[in-house]
Amino acid sequence: MRSILTKVLINAFSIWIATLVIPAVSVGSGSLGHRVLSLVVVGALFGLINTFIKPVVKLFTLPLYALSLGLISFVVNAVMLKIVEWLSGKIGITFDAGPFFWSTIGAALVITFVSLILNLLVPDGDVG
Repeated sequence: MRSILTKVLINAFSIWIATLVIPAVSVGSGSLGHRVLSLVVVGALFGLINTFIKPVVKLFTLPLYALSLGLISFVVNAVMLKIVEWLSGKIGITFDAGPFFWSTIGAALVITFVSLILNLLVPDGDVG
């Protein structure tokens, strides 16, 4: 349980950093508490999408991974962000990943690198 919570918080923090770095990306509106809750919900949705949908997308784009030497992963991450944007809108959470190409890919890059660094620095509670 601690591992899941840690990953959700890392996702939420990474998305928050993306909102600071990429002007077109935004999460939540209103009070600070509402924005923090929105970040946590979006972080959880992003984790769920990356767990269940991303592997299927990666399977179907496997030839593109080989041809682009893995650079297509940034586009796949951007598509995952757009899916999270759509889902969050369906449950009433304000999340805008920006216009598809450059803003969303920029946000995907920021989220990927911030998550990578935080996952290396923060223990997730897994033993063994």
